[in-house]
Amino acid sequence: MEILSMKQWSPYIVGGAIGILSWLTFIFSDKPIGCSTAFSRTSGMIERLLLGNKVKNKLYYQKFPPIADWEWMLVIGIFIGAFISAKLSGTFQIQLIPEKWFETFGNGYLFRLIISLIGGIAMGFGARWAGGCTSGH
Repeated sequence: MEILSMKQWSPYIVGGAIGILSWLTFIFSDKPIGCSTAFSRTSGMIERLLLGNKVKNKLYYQKFPPIADWEWMLVIGIFIGAFISAKLSGTFQIQLIPEKWFETFGNGYLFRLIISLIGGIAMGFGARWAGGCTSGH
């Protein structure tokens, strides 16, 4: 199939496909599609490993139990799908410092790691504060 080897897909078609996928998740699981809850559940699983079952007493984890559920399958599917797409389109490469970052900030890996960590924490905090990531809304 030629579509699988394309380097870029139409954002309109992909947006429509995500919308249909969102409908299907509501039909089959009565839940919105999303990944952010999977990451917050994972933090609960890590906390349970470190502190034991005290995590079960927290109100947040009573609402979102620290378990791996279908949302984690979505996260794994995103990684697998992105890898397959990059391989089929011939664009797969491992790159620690993207060109745009290098042009703007240089090749400092530690600075990039710190900025990435801060950005990830901010996005995770925002997604939890909003009650989930944008794909579920």
